[in-house]
Amino acid sequence: MVALFVVIGVVGAIVSSGDDDSNSSTSSSSSVAEQPAQGKSSASAKEAPAAEEPKGPEGDVEITKCEVDATTTWPAAELLITNRSSKASNYLVSIEFVDSSGKRLGEAFASTNNLAPGQASEQTAQGLDQITTKIKCKVTEVTRYAS
Repeated sequence: MVALFVVIGVVGAIVSSGDDDSNSSTSSSSSVAEQPAQGKSSASAKEAPAAEEPKGPEGDVEITKCEVDATTTWPAAELLITNRSSKASNYLVSIEFVDSSGKRLGEAFASTNNLAPGQASEQTAQGLDQITTKIKCKVTEVTRYAS
């Protein structure tokens, strides 16, 4: 009986690992809260510029960490903003915090100014809503304008 569960688990792991590879470009932007997504970031970073460039300013923002602080219960998203335009630019980024069902729990904003072409900036979008559940972070809007 135990052997049957082991076989089912191995088959399930093999099947699900194939699914993760085929969906990595679609799931990497919305489910950044999980640590394994950071491990895949080197593989998706090679694919991301080609897939995200047509999106304009949204393609310039990557969520690198998404978590709720254990002490304050405030959510935060750490961002990497890379100026892929040809001019020095200012950015305003809007982040939404959602639970596993997609219910909106809060929002936060981050900004950076005078970012040169090709330059990257690490920013934090800090929410002030108290949240006690696991979250996902989503970029909802990016405003980029020449500085």
